[in-house]
Amino acid sequence: MSLLLCVGEALVDLLRSDTDTSGIRAVPGGGPMNAAIAAARLGVPTAFVGRVSTDPYGERIWSHLLASNVILDAAQRGREPTATAEVKTEPIQRFVFSGTGTADTLLDAVDLASLPDEPAILHGGTLGLFRGQTAITLAELASAFPGLVSLDPNVRPAMIGDRARWWYFADRWIDRANLVRGSDEDFEWMGVTVDDLLARGVGAVVRTLGADGAEVALASGGGVRAAGDRIEFVDAVGAGDSFCGALLASLYEAGTTVETFHQLDAHWWKSTLEFAVRVAGITCSRPGADPPWRHELG
Repeated sequence: MSLLLCVGEALVDLLRSDTDTSGIRAVPGGGPMNAAIAAARLGVPTAFVGRVSTDPYGERIWSHLLASNVILDAAQRGREPTATAEVKTEPIQRFVFSGTGTADTLLDAVDLASLPDEPAILHGGTLGLFRGQTAITLAELASAFPGLVSLDPNVRPAMIGDRARWWYFADRWIDRANLVRGSDEDFEWMGVTVDDLLARGVGAVVRTLGADGAEVALASGGGVRAAGDRIEFVDAVGAGDSFCGALLASLYEAGTTVETFHQLDAHWWKSTLEFAVRVAGITCSRPGADPPWRHELG
């Protein structure tokens, strides 16, 4: 057996709420953590590695991960506070982050031997890509990882004070990435095109297109597109992460390796993108990052 490994930050998203007396509801979040939740709820053995606080928010995150069947044997705990991301929806959805010296930035080691099985797929990105000691630790992990590597830059410009530092770590991930997922906004901020990433050796680049679905470009040539689903939209928090979790779950279930990744055909990619779009759509139909369980998909 093997497992899927998602690495990076865990934090709390602060959402407006009409039911909480404070007007704010704290929901566990963080890009890689959300992807781990999505994959685990789809029935794939999934581990999350990051540093999680022991404060009340951290306890909520830890319980949330366990309740979603995420493996935490290699995750760290620390007394440092939990980072927060206030979700603002007007005039457009954006995140206002708060967190200096928070637990998510201080991951100093990854002990893969403590996991119950060997990771076959590694996924990372978002804040863990470039923040603090965590960025160094995870870049070293990605560089040495022998299996399939997935990167979701999930760029948060307001948090990136040093663009050169961001690129230093992003380059290390891209050099090892078989798969990169991004939005047009991500690629525009990065100043790269899909063709640029393919030319650097990435095997497949997936563009998520919001309500218009998603498409993939393949290093082997060509690509396919999946249309978006009609949903009753609530918010987009965790949508891209849920998409990634579903895509990673499909790669895992197909037994994909570095050697077989390029053999995935257009039919596989089409059905997989449609599945991932559906999972992301369900997440968008309810508040916060709340990916569906397998049984909710029928």
